[in-house]
Amino acid sequence: MEDQPLATALDSLAQIPAPFDSNQFTLVEQLTQWARRRIDERVFRPGMRMPSIRQLAVDKGVSRFTVVEAYERLVATGYLESRRGSGFYVREQRSPVLAPKRSRAVPTTMDVTWLLNAMLQTTVPEKGPGLGYLPNAWLDGEMLANGLRSVARRSGALLQYAVPQGYAPLRQQLQTRLAEIEIAASPEQIVLLSGVTQGLDLVARLHVAPGDAVMVGDPAWFQMFGRFAAQGARLIGFPYTSNGPDLDALEALAKEWRPKLLVINSALQNPTGTSLSAAQAFRILQIAERYDFKIVEDDIYGDLCPMGASIARLASLDQLKRVIYLSSFSKTLAANLRVGYLACEAGLARRVADQKMLVGFTTPEINERLVYQILTEGHYRRHVERLRQKLDQAREPAARKLERVGLRLFAEPNAGMFLWADARRDSSTIAAAAHEAGFLFAPGALFSPSQTPSSWMRFNVANLNDPLLFDFLARQMDA
Repeated sequence: MEDQPLATALDSLAQIPAPFDSNQFTLVEQLTQWARRRIDERVFRPGMRMPSIRQLAVDKGVSRFTVVEAYERLVATGYLESRRGSGFYVREQRSPVLAPKRSRAVPTTMDVTWLLNAMLQTTVPEKGPGLGYLPNAWLDGEMLANGLRSVARRSGALLQYAVPQGYAPLRQQLQTRLAEIEIAASPEQIVLLSGVTQGLDLVARLHVAPGDAVMVGDPAWFQMFGRFAAQGARLIGFPYTSNGPDLDALEALAKEWRPKLLVINSALQNPTGTSLSAAQAFRILQIAERYDFKIVEDDIYGDLCPMGASIARLASLDQLKRVIYLSSFSKTLAANLRVGYLACEAGLARRVADQKMLVGFTTPEINERLVYQILTEGHYRRHVERLRQKLDQAREPAARKLERVGLRLFAEPNAGMFLWADARRDSSTIAAAAHEAGFLFAPGALFSPSQTPSSWMRFNVANLNDPLLFDFLARQMDA
């Protein structure tokens, strides 16, 4: 009986309805929300003059009264200030929505924080070609709901603190899964995390001191740049070719900078979609040994690889001597189900678990039990196979559509969700125009550790189904 309230709550969570339709808002409310989003996302920055009442009324197809009412509401809520005879201006925000002041000038282009915020607010997949996760319709909500109900029926242990390394049965199950890709790791070598991001944070805290060099792909997953930079690291980007990392350039940079870490995707690299061959993996390990640095292998997309694919994991060749292996279930089960894991040498695993306790105590065992339930019931393999099939069906048509509007593909991946495409002009400019048109793009500058302007963009093949998107891209390519 004591578990019944928790079971009821979990069952309710599995049935939460989708967000309400924006058409239920009045024109004033819709215009107010439009302006607030752009201020919160720093498209409209403090001190910037807002469009005139007449201009905005024409642009949005509404009356001047609607614009006046919306602006007045924004003044009342502290977003704008009215300057008599001059117009309305964005007020300096005192809420935590905006980034803290820095000693350097605030950039005038889109940044990583902008994209992360925008990704979390995009609810219509077809409007998010730059999103980094699969649409809800592709995932199995019923499988998660059934798992939650099963966990709730055995929830007495959830009232206690979890153990630092994470739920032991799940770590034992992960030992079996890692063995399937020829990585030998005991449960004592595995630490459960809230995702790959937490794993990178813990590794940075343990291995990186201010001034240390960390080698990352250029391009690569943008969120890790900020994490290592916050630790005081010097980010050194190595280039990619259509066949994977440029290993001659990587070795030259390793020789020059003597890095502490190399961070790399072995399978379906984000954003290029390339994967390591056995020869490439062997050479990377040789370079790491020659210049004495550790490798952080991010295999978050590994489950999206075809069964039997000839993709080499660095950890399987090295057996966790120099390699720290990271993965997660957020891309295949649910973005909001924050369960990842790290596998490494046993002594380092204990240090990672200690650091995890100091930083955030333990990870929620309810999430870990849910993943264990799904893995052991045998549903996960079939679910992932369905995802692979859907991606395979979407990838080729998406690639051809992008080429028809004038974009050039970096590579033609045979798996995964990403295409990396060249627009031959600054993609940040295209992304800004797309944002106004209601689309979320991922411009190439955000995937570079130097954040320099780029003509490249990342596309998610699962979210390229809106004809209006390709109409927009065609106009931009002709501009």
